[in-house]
Amino acid sequence: MWRKAGPEVRAAATTRALVQRLAYGGLVVAAALLMLIGKIETVLVEEMRARVGDAVAPLLGAISRPIATVKRVGEQVDELVSLRLESERLRDDNARLLMWQALAQRYEVENRRLRDLLNLVPDPAASFVTAPVIGDTGGPFLRNLLLGAGARDGVQRLNVVMSGQGVVGRILQVGERSARVLLLTDLNSRIPVLVGGGGERAVLAGDNTDQPQLFYLTSEAEIAVGDRVVTSGLGGVFPAYLPVGVVTRVTGRTARIQPYVDGRRLTYVRVVDYRIVPPPEAGPR
Repeated sequence: MWRKAGPEVRAAATTRALVQRLAYGGLVVAAALLMLIGKIETVLVEEMRARVGDAVAPLLGAISRPIATVKRVGEQVDELVSLRLESERLRDDNARLLMWQALAQRYEVENRRLRDLLNLVPDPAASFVTAPVIGDTGGPFLRNLLLGAGARDGVQRLNVVMSGQGVVGRILQVGERSARVLLLTDLNSRIPVLVGGGGERAVLAGDNTDQPQLFYLTSEAEIAVGDRVVTSGLGGVFPAYLPVGVVTRVTGRTARIQPYVDGRRLTYVRVVDYRIVPPPEAGPR
């Protein structure tokens, strides 16, 4: 059976509660006094804070060293795991590259034999100039870029302008130190292209939007969204099979493509001379 607490127990509980109240009140008063001293004796408080910091700093330093060591060990373990994963990925990539290298070497030998059989005259080697984009000379009705390279650097009219992703456009005007580029999206741009794996012929025409149109597709042309678009080599300006973009929409015998290159975000381009002799311009008769 439970017995009632004696007077000693009740007195102890009363004393404990009183001590807790007094301690809480004392902490509140001490905090208030510290705030008051901090407002009145700023220099004294700063000195006390500095001394406390000096006294605690060695202890904190001793505590932080093991923590820093454990942190470094953890970072090294994460780095080793990342290096192992990266090594496995590079090993797989190397295996794939070796496979492609063997395939390319085989095709190179086969291509050489076919050229010998056909007595084919190879295309002249292309040369290029890397030029900075120094301005956008376009507007609401034009899509042009201004390059910081010109005739003195070897740039010529109708040279092909490329980036790492694909065709940017062609050189329209050449000065001594600058040149103007006609972008694929410009209203005056017309490029013969091939569409899809079947090599459907079409003409890529800019209309001052971000997605130029494909025209003159035959009624039997079978193209779909996602088909790649490359230059056809017709017209005497662009060589064949330069990457242009992908089909994004098909409507009857027309379609729109998304170029691989956004001409408004370029800082450097490559001006390539493919040694193509353009057809003579029609003169007055």
